[in-house]
Parts: sequence; structure tokens; C-alpha cells
Amino acid sequence: MLRSVSGSNSSRGIAAVVGVGPRLGSAVARKFASEGYTVAILSRDLEKLSQLAEEIAQEAKAQVFALRVDCADARSVREAFEGVLSLGPVEVLVYNACEPPADGDGDASPRPTPFLAISPDAFHRALAVSAAGAFYCAHQVIPGMVERGRGTVIFTGSSASVTGFAGYSDLSCGKFALRGLSQSLAREFQPAGVHIAHMIIDGAIGDPRSARGRCAGETTAAAAAADPDAVAQSYWHVHAQDKSAWTQEMDIRSPSLM
Repeated sequence: MLRSVSGSNSSRGIAAVVGVGPRLGSAVARKFASEGYTVAILSRDLEKLSQLAEEIAQEAKAQVFALRVDCADARSVREAFEGVLSLGPVEVLVYNACEPPADGDGDASPRPTPFLAISPDAFHRALAVSAAGAFYCAHQVIPGMVERGRGTVIFTGSSASVTGFAGYSDLSCGKFALRGLSQSLAREFQPAGVHIAHMIIDGAIGDPRSARGRCAGETTAAAAAADPDAVAQSYWHVHAQDKSAWTQEMDIRSPSLM
């Protein structure tokens, strides 16, 4: 199901952001909308997503479309991207989905789960959302990017992409697989003009500075978290890079880890 919220017409193509919650996903969508892209935002909760689409459209004066997707389901991804691709060519795909989500779809670090408490079904779903879903989404957009000789695919990873942590075996296995997918696709499609990048988010992402109200004071935890708008600026920087100096992986660390 596709719901449209129109601001003004955009002309730079479609930016699809998969796994959109109130923090990083929405910040990335807002950034690309402000840069003149028509934005498609996708997650499981269409009601919340539609409200967010309206907010972004009004703020950025852009066209924003909300679509429901279950990234673990290949059919759901295919049907969602039929709607996305009906809007026009996808110039940018940001894959931000994560399972299990703690805040929206992929926006915050999930809570640890002891290994023996993880069911086989939960483990398989974590792998499906982190890695298989990224594969499904990339499969939908890369052919068009290769045909046009341009495009950007950005995968959101985490510190669990490079290091296993106690209580995060399900998340880490999926994120390790996502990193491998990103590296493989980067080497395969860079010659075709498609930029594939992997972002390692090392630390917590908080609310935007504008929402936290620094002048009114904030908690130590909030001050130590990365500002999602600043992280979204890094995503934009990767997309806007000159082809002669593409970044294939970027490590973004919150202040608490500096």
C-alpha cells in the first residue's frame, strides 16, 4: 500500500529509505528530501510512517511516499518496490532495517538476549531482516542503476558488524552477513558506476539536537549519543562523493566512544 504526501515537485529522482523510525531513518529521509529528492520511506508500521511522511513533506517541501514492507519477506519487498519504482528511477537506496528493533525499524540498538533464550525462528528472522532483506531490496534497484550507469546503495551496519558481543549473537550474525554483502556488491558494481557503501554506527543514536533542547539541559546519555541529523549528513556526503574517491565503508562513532 502506498500513501503519498506531496509538498512540491522534486526532480532529482527517488531516494528509498528502508527501515524508517523516529531517529536515523527519518533523519536520512529528511536530508534527501531537503536536497530535492522524491523520498519513499518504508517500514512495517504504515500508520506511523504516514504521519512521518507528512511531517517530512511539510518541512522539506518535497514529495514523500509511505509504503509498508516486511524486509524478511521477499514477496513483501517485491510488492513494495513495485510501488517505489512506479514513482521513477531509484537513485539512492538506504537500507536501515534491523531485527529485533528497539525503536522503530532499525533506529536504535536492540536489547541483549542471552543465546539460550533466542529461538530458531527469532534467529532466522534476525538474519532475514539484516541480510536477506538487504539482498531483496538491492535486487530491486541495482539493475536500473547499472542501466543508467549511476546510483548509490548505503547499508546501515553497527559495531556488531565487526565484533561479536555477548547477548547479540542474532544481531551480529546478520550484521556480519550484511557487511559481506556490501563488500561483495561494491567490488562487483563499482565498474558499472554504482556506489555501494557500508556505514558502521558505533554507539547510540539519540534524538536530534533540535528536539533535545541543549539550552534547557540534557542528560549525560543524551549528550553522549550521536545526533541523527549529523549522521544523516554523513550519508549524504557518501552519496555526493566524486566517483574517483568513493568511500566503501565509514565508521561513525558517538561521543561516548571518542
